[in-house]
Amino acid sequence: MFETAQIGHAVDKDTYEAEEPALRQALLEAQHQLREQARFPVLLLINGVEGAGKGETVKLLSEWMDPRLIRVESFDVLTDEEQAHPPAWRYWRKLPPKGRMGVFFGNWYSQMLQDRLHERIDDDDLEHAVDRALRMEKMLTDEGVLIFKFWFHLSKAQMQARLDSLKDDPLHSWRISPLDWQQSETYDSFVRHGEHVLRRSSRDHAPWYVIEGADERYRNLAVGRILLDGLQAALRGAPCEVAPPHSSPVAASLDGRNLLDTLDLSQRLSKSDYKQQLLEEQARLSQLMREKALRERAVLAVFEGHDAAGKGGAIRRVTAALDPRMYRTVPVSAPSEDERAQPWLWRFWRNVPERGNFTIFDRSWYGRVLVERVEGFCTPAEWLRAYDEINDFEEQLIEAGTVVVKFWLSIDPDEQLARFKAREDDPLKRFKITDEDWRNREKLGDYNLAVNDMVARTSTAIAPWTLVEANDKRFARVKILRTLNDALQAACDE
Repeated sequence: MFETAQIGHAVDKDTYEAEEPALRQALLEAQHQLREQARFPVLLLINGVEGAGKGETVKLLSEWMDPRLIRVESFDVLTDEEQAHPPAWRYWRKLPPKGRMGVFFGNWYSQMLQDRLHERIDDDDLEHAVDRALRMEKMLTDEGVLIFKFWFHLSKAQMQARLDSLKDDPLHSWRISPLDWQQSETYDSFVRHGEHVLRRSSRDHAPWYVIEGADERYRNLAVGRILLDGLQAALRGAPCEVAPPHSSPVAASLDGRNLLDTLDLSQRLSKSDYKQQLLEEQARLSQLMREKALRERAVLAVFEGHDAAGKGGAIRRVTAALDPRMYRTVPVSAPSEDERAQPWLWRFWRNVPERGNFTIFDRSWYGRVLVERVEGFCTPAEWLRAYDEINDFEEQLIEAGTVVVKFWLSIDPDEQLARFKAREDDPLKRFKITDEDWRNREKLGDYNLAVNDMVARTSTAIAPWTLVEANDKRFARVKILRTLNDALQAACDE
């Protein structure tokens, strides 16, 4: 794969000086067109051999283009905050918004290669890391992100020649870092693993470009041309009409019944039993959250349900057992303009809890396959691929040690109507009922079908859904607390 980047590509000075001004102007124009259209962001992943000109080229691009619209991020050293979150969190929160460009040094490819080189992971782990990177990039490109992956290369002889020329030069020896010397010793292994990773991870939607880095002029023009061609093609492109994907329910029913119809909503708790069991489960939760084992893990609880199903009341019974410093509640509503400028999961990634903390999502990423699906706020293609994206997201959380518990609170139409009317008659609760609630009620059948698909596609062995019979609020609150406690206890026992 690297043979063509080791043949001594070079550009003479006259050719470079003739081409550079036009290339620079075209890049600047494309960049400002990108900002004006604000249809998609651009992400550059910078990888390769030390000394091949990665930093110098990115610095030059910032000089050629408007640096205010480019943000360069380095992920070489994990911070304490990053170590306390799932691995992908550090990348998600730094993604560029639509109309802007981001440059990632020390990205996920750098991390996996260094881990394999220093035997912190084996070949199977490397394959898993590549697969995870591919899924992430597919999700980003499906959301419109334009990804350029650059590998800057030097042959072993070119690397050694560079080191020899700089080591005794008092004016330039500072350009040699400890990593340069280290890689000169591990070059063969690094390049072997790098070639494997590039071969496995080059896709039509996010291909690799291998750049020979020995000649500065060649390197600059090559990167500039690739970036310009890709930008211009994307800017010219318009959303094309495609055939709608297959979007039939995952679990078709001949009799019109779905999963929610199987719930026994008549289950009740007496007031006395409720008080006793509520106190018992709250005390158990308070004790569990103080366990040493959970201080090394994060806890994330998702609350979804029918309108007026009692999510808020259930959440308050959970938080009543906790020190306010131990938890955070994230209410989810329609995305803001800043959030719309990012891939749809971005606003959830940035709010996942770090180790030792408990985050409660009052509605969540499942809005993509519920309200956005039913109300037509996203296309069938978008909500259909969201199932896999959600499963992958939750798998990453769990692999990082997060305890994920998901609740769907279900009530029947008669109970919902009674609660709606009670809210309208209560001046303290009137704010809870809106025209949108009444409108959603008219689409209850569509919502129930979406819930059926959601559970069928995203209730996994590692992150199962708990369906809560919520016609009786007391029964629902105790079931939620008990389920949460059981999950926490299982985590402590692992």
